[in-house]
Amino acid sequence: MSEPVAQGSLRRNLTVMLLLGAVGLALLVYFIVQSVAREIAQESQDNVLAASAISILDSARVVEGEITIDFPYASLSMLDTVTNERVFYAIRRDGRFLTGYEDLPLPTEPATAATQFASDTFLGEPIRIATARRGLSSDAGASTLEVSVAQTLSGMTQTLARISRISMFVGGGFFLLAALLAVLISRATIRPLDRLAASVARRGPKDLRPVAAPIPMEMVPLVRSLNNFMSRLQRSLSRSEEFIAEAAHRVRTPLAIVRTKAEITLRRVEKQENREAIRDMIRAIDESSRTAGQLLDHAMVTFRADHLLDEDVDLAALTQDTIESLRPVSELKEMEITAEIRGTPHLRGDAILLQNALRNVLDNAIKYTPAGSTLSVTLHETDDQAVVTVQDNGPGFPKDDIDGLRYRFARGGNAAGTIGSGLGLTIVEDVVTAHGGRLTLSNTEGSGACVTISLPS
Repeated sequence: MSEPVAQGSLRRNLTVMLLLGAVGLALLVYFIVQSVAREIAQESQDNVLAASAISILDSARVVEGEITIDFPYASLSMLDTVTNERVFYAIRRDGRFLTGYEDLPLPTEPATAATQFASDTFLGEPIRIATARRGLSSDAGASTLEVSVAQTLSGMTQTLARISRISMFVGGGFFLLAALLAVLISRATIRPLDRLAASVARRGPKDLRPVAAPIPMEMVPLVRSLNNFMSRLQRSLSRSEEFIAEAAHRVRTPLAIVRTKAEITLRRVEKQENREAIRDMIRAIDESSRTAGQLLDHAMVTFRADHLLDEDVDLAALTQDTIESLRPVSELKEMEITAEIRGTPHLRGDAILLQNALRNVLDNAIKYTPAGSTLSVTLHETDDQAVVTVQDNGPGFPKDDIDGLRYRFARGGNAAGTIGSGLGLTIVEDVVTAHGGRLTLSNTEGSGACVTISLPS
């Protein structure tokens, strides 16, 4: 049976797609956390800088035309209590430097608000600057007081690096959780397909019921097609079974009638050449009848072996019945069949197939054993097996092709002149294999063939 060509795995593809989505979401979470943290940190620093600059402005007084500023302690100390940053300031009146760090950069953009913020470099370090302005009135007229407060960014950079590490761990944890969910989701999604495959795998020619278990909506077309296929297969198998039974009857009955008439004619014919011709005709009828019967038996075995009946089989009784059914044939050749049955082994299987296999073994032994010989059948039971041994004192199996006798239509080199189809041992092999057993062909040390059938008891 040819294997289906597999192109990828739904479970793997779904898992990979979910994992890629998890990677994208993890990166998105990482960058969002980074952006929000940076924005919050920047906003917090700007608010502190603005508060510091405004507190300095609030402390400004005009005394006798001169500006007096009494620096509040909190105006600058609030900037280095947490991060130990370096703080710079500059105070200007109408653009003219009054005090602080004269080289502190000025805002480069026109003033559009009471407080401006800018990022720059001062003394080789990156800084953030907040500039606040306020109008003053004095005897000399109106003027604008401008206070710039700057703070280095090393502390904030360290804080952002720590937040970056935390966000990386958060993103990694999110990815691991998403990966676990992806695996669970892919398994849960594919599970209905696995259940469907297991349900179909357990079925056979005797169990072609439609699949009626609850299934996802997307699988309805597949299951509907599968049910239609099994319905057609059931009808086809029923017709095949009926055909086999009908063919067995229609083929064997006419051949038996023709053979009977040929034997009657043989008694009436006196000429020797005519008698030889009729004998050849009878022989051809026997060969055709046996071949047709064996072909039909093989078809029946193939059909039933696909789905064995599970029934209790009394192997001792079955063996004894088979021997008794063939005793008239053996008596025609003046052969004696001895049976030695030890114990009462039972097994689970198909009694019809097992009897068919045993009948073929005994029939072969009767055919190939000379008249007046003895055929011995032994049945015994081991710990876990029932063993049937059929031994004759005929010519035995050809040593060169003993292993090839199991194949269809294969016959040994010593089968010339004996009616046969080459299907007997093939049927036995198929039945024994279907029951989980083993068929062994060998020759005895003296003379004769030995067939051993081992079946799990």
